[in-house]
Amino acid sequence: MKMAALCSEFGNLVDIKKQLISVISLCKERGLLHSAKWASELAFALDPLPKDELPPSPPFTEDDAQDLDALTLAKSYFDLKEYDRAAYFLKGCCSQKAYFLYMYSRYLSGEKKKDDETVDSLGPLEKGQVRNEALRELRVELSKKHTAGELDGFTLYLYGVVLRKLDLLKEAVDVFVEAVHALPLHWGAWLELSNLVTNIEMLKSLSLPDCWIKDFFMAHMYTELQMIKEALQKYQNLIEAGFSKSTYIISQIAVAYHNIRDIDQALALFNELREQDPYRIDNMDTFSNLLYVKSMKPELSYLAHNLVEIDKYRVETCCVIGNYYSLRSQHEKAALYFQRALKLNPRCLGAWTLMGHEYMEMKNTSAAIQAYRHAIEVNKRDYRAWYGLGQTYEILKMPFYCLYYYRKAHQLRPNDSRMLVALGESYEKLSQQVEAKKCYWRAYSVGDVEKMALLKLAKLHEQLNESDDAAQCYMLYIQDIFSCGEQLEHAEVSTALRYLGQYYFKSKLYDEASLCAQRCCDYNDAREEGKALLRQISQVRDQIETPSADLFAPLSNNNTPVRRVSPLNLISFTP
Repeated sequence: MKMAALCSEFGNLVDIKKQLISVISLCKERGLLHSAKWASELAFALDPLPKDELPPSPPFTEDDAQDLDALTLAKSYFDLKEYDRAAYFLKGCCSQKAYFLYMYSRYLSGEKKKDDETVDSLGPLEKGQVRNEALRELRVELSKKHTAGELDGFTLYLYGVVLRKLDLLKEAVDVFVEAVHALPLHWGAWLELSNLVTNIEMLKSLSLPDCWIKDFFMAHMYTELQMIKEALQKYQNLIEAGFSKSTYIISQIAVAYHNIRDIDQALALFNELREQDPYRIDNMDTFSNLLYVKSMKPELSYLAHNLVEIDKYRVETCCVIGNYYSLRSQHEKAALYFQRALKLNPRCLGAWTLMGHEYMEMKNTSAAIQAYRHAIEVNKRDYRAWYGLGQTYEILKMPFYCLYYYRKAHQLRPNDSRMLVALGESYEKLSQQVEAKKCYWRAYSVGDVEKMALLKLAKLHEQLNESDDAAQCYMLYIQDIFSCGEQLEHAEVSTALRYLGQYYFKSKLYDEASLCAQRCCDYNDAREEGKALLRQISQVRDQIETPSADLFAPLSNNNTPVRRVSPLNLISFTP
């Protein structure tokens, strides 16, 4: 049913193509280059239109004709980043287009001065109070026009940006919603709105226009809110609706797989993206994160060299080089490149988080805390920064702080076992064992990526003298490790076998105890204890003669003591 509705919505791809071509022209005229780029990439993914199907030029009013010369001159200055000069020649113009460019030039002039002052006076970690001085004036002027109902979709977007910069977030959300209603095809307004949506309830409460572009926005929001299953379904629907050639969608799906740590899928998609668009720099920092996690040094080195050849002064290039040096354990150099990325764009979320990681590696906890806090200021949904703060305070032995930050990370990633294990450790340090046990079990239930939850849960049961539960967890842990095909020389498998051997021995389940003891002999750190246990079992068997049982046969239920775990069956798992 949903698919049918979507197909009808996207039924006429020719109309969508026409709309995209029109909005590309409108964005270019106003210097909104990123929105023009997004629409161009999407239009390129659709079939070309015949000449007679091309959309007509937008209507040309008397005001447009009056302002044409001033607008042409000012736009040439604007393109050369001479914003004050552009604004000077646009002052007094009446047309909507000229008014937008006049206000936008003043805004960008203020932003440029702010960035220059920030770079000149402050290091990237210092908290500067440098502000865009033009914002208050712009807000006053735009507010009057807004009240009079004289703002078009583009100027509403600019008004929303000014409100967001002044931290008037509630008003900004309302204005951005108004902007997307006034001009649904302007992707920049949707993106700004997405940065202000904090949770799924807020997303559902927004009154959004019923337009095909809303599906792109919803897919983007699901990715941002870590609702990856829903995001992937949306993107799959968009591909089936006719956008199969879109590099934007491929990159977004790759980012979604990166967010759920499906590294192989994400890598395959990024490699496909590189084949289709070899000079692309967007999202390559995310690609480098994946290569880093997989320790793929040659590939990361190639990517870094390749991006330097394309554009060495792009934020993404600096992040890729930083990851490359980090993988080589040259953390000072890595931090230097992340700082360079932040000089290029102080709102680069990934660079703040990665720089925090580097300072952690260098044991500079105060700098790491500052970097992670900056990341959260840029985007409160960044679970990596919350998790990083938790780890930093763990090093500083401040478990209450840890608990707060790990909880925040867990709220953003409820099904990420790493957050749950970290929460469990914090509760354990605060002697809240019941909560710790819940966290460890939940981490195992959602799919423990690091295979540590059961081990920690077993040790906690062991400390609390809950021997049956501890044995159950150790048994599950061993089966988990063996079944996933990891190296069996796992440091903690011997610990589990050692405990189970003693547990079965005390429970007088000598066959199982003997099996565990034999397995202990395969591990250097447990060999002597395994041999000692085998001798003990042999002595006990000599004292009480019992009919010999098949060592590998599982015990029948009536021989198993009440509440005790069923015997360990390791026949199929040979170390």
